[in-house]
Amino acid sequence: MITVALADDQALVRAGFRALLDAQDDFTVVGEAADGDEAVRLAGRLVPDVVLMDIRMPEMDGLEATRQIVAAGGDARVLILTTFDLDEYVFGALRAGASGFLLKDTNPEELLAAVRILADGEALLAPRITRRLIEQFVQEQAAAPAEPNPALATLTDREREVLAAVARGLSNAEIGEQLFMSHATAKTHVSRLLSKLYARDRAQLVVLAYESGVIVPGAAS
Repeated sequence: MITVALADDQALVRAGFRALLDAQDDFTVVGEAADGDEAVRLAGRLVPDVVLMDIRMPEMDGLEATRQIVAAGGDARVLILTTFDLDEYVFGALRAGASGFLLKDTNPEELLAAVRILADGEALLAPRITRRLIEQFVQEQAAAPAEPNPALATLTDREREVLAAVARGLSNAEIGEQLFMSHATAKTHVSRLLSKLYARDRAQLVVLAYESGVIVPGAAS
């Protein structure tokens, strides 16, 4: 059973998400929060598998709440759900440690699939968000020098190729096809990257790849 906590300042929105999730056999909603402070306390007390987190909330916004939940070291994965797809929110959410980012106009089937993906330890970004994220990182890299990450020195050439592919938003199957390896081998490489780079999930790998210069301007076409 996948346990989920809801954090949104609108009661009707929380009720809609609860109704959707409760209608599934593999979900149970363990709690609701109307602001960021309450969300942090809820996550610490109930330790849900996934927290559905709004960004714009009173007292403490969803980005700071996400940062505190992740910093506490629990296993909860945060899925940001918002009506806003502005770049600043995407970057802020990922840097805060969110494992996924979806817009509230996502259809119910995609939302349910997203929660299952996060509960299974993967990360998820809406395709249009991933494209804009990559474009913005490329622009930032052109304006500012990359920050070197010592852990990158431990990667093999093949692992760096896989990291670059992850940063471009490719799935394991797509990585395998592009780099002429099996799906299982691609998955193994991604698992090693997560371990070597001390990353929680693929979302953090994307951030690390662009901020450290593994992907450079013009490489993410």
